[in-house]
Amino acid sequence: MSDLSFETLLIEKHGPVARLVMNRPDKLNTFSTTLRQEMMAAVNVLNADPELRVIVLAGAGRAFSAGADLQDSAGGDPAHRGQLTEHMLKNEYKPSILGITDSSKLWIAEVSGPAAGIGSAYMMACDLVVMAKGGYLYQAFAAIGLIPDGGATWQLLRALGRKRALEVIVGGERIYAERCLEWGLCNRVVEDGEETEAALEWAAELAKKAPLAMQFSKKAIAMAADLNFGEMISQEAAMQNICISSDDSTEGVVAFFEKRPPAFKGS
Repeated sequence: MSDLSFETLLIEKHGPVARLVMNRPDKLNTFSTTLRQEMMAAVNVLNADPELRVIVLAGAGRAFSAGADLQDSAGGDPAHRGQLTEHMLKNEYKPSILGITDSSKLWIAEVSGPAAGIGSAYMMACDLVVMAKGGYLYQAFAAIGLIPDGGATWQLLRALGRKRALEVIVGGERIYAERCLEWGLCNRVVEDGEETEAALEWAAELAKKAPLAMQFSKKAIAMAADLNFGEMISQEAAMQNICISSDDSTEGVVAFFEKRPPAFKGS
C-alpha cells in the first residue's frame, strides 16, 4: 500500500479503513482515461489487501465526480466515438464498478457536491452512502442525448421503482441529499464539510464488526434482489453455516458472556 502512487487518485489508510480519493478537483473529478484506468488498479489493490475491512470512496475538492470528462473523448467520427464509449464502459468502467459491488469488503461513498453521470454510478455501486447537505445525484445524460450507464439504470430501478426511476432519468433534475435520503439513495446526510469525518467514523465502526458477517450480509442483500423467497431462505442457511462455524462467531458469543467488546479476525 505504501508504495502505491497514482496520478489521479489518492489513498489514505486509517488502520482497517482506506479512503480512496478521486483527485482531479480542478475538473470536478471527471473521469479521464487515466482516472478510469487507475480506478481499476486501485479497486483491485484495495480489495486484495487483507488488512482492510472498509473502503471509503470520495472526491477531492467540491465534487464527488461530475461524470465523464467530455473533452477526453470529444471530436472524431460519431460512429467511432460510439464504439470507443462502448469499449470504455465494458472494459474500463465495468471492472471497477463490479469490483466495488462484488467486493467482500464494505464500500462507503462519501459525497460532496455533484455525483453526476458515471460518477452517480460509482456512488450507487457503493454499499452505503454518506452525503453532505449540498451534495446531489444528477442524471445529466438526457441533456446531451444519452442514457445512464455504468449500471445506473439497474440501481435506480431497484432503489426507486419503475416510474420514479424513469422520471429521474428523463427529467434530468438534481436530486439533493435530503431527497436522496428520503428515496433510499443514501443512508446519512451531514452538514457540508462534515462528510469526511462522518464517513471515516462510520467506516471505523463497521470495521470492528465480524468481516464474514459483513461480507455475507452484503452478498445476501444482492442475491435477495433476484431470488424468490424460498430460494433466499436456502441461500441464507448456506451462508449462516459458514458464519456460525467461524472463529469469529465463537469469539462473539464468548465476548457477549464476558461482557467485553469482541476481537474479530475475519476467520
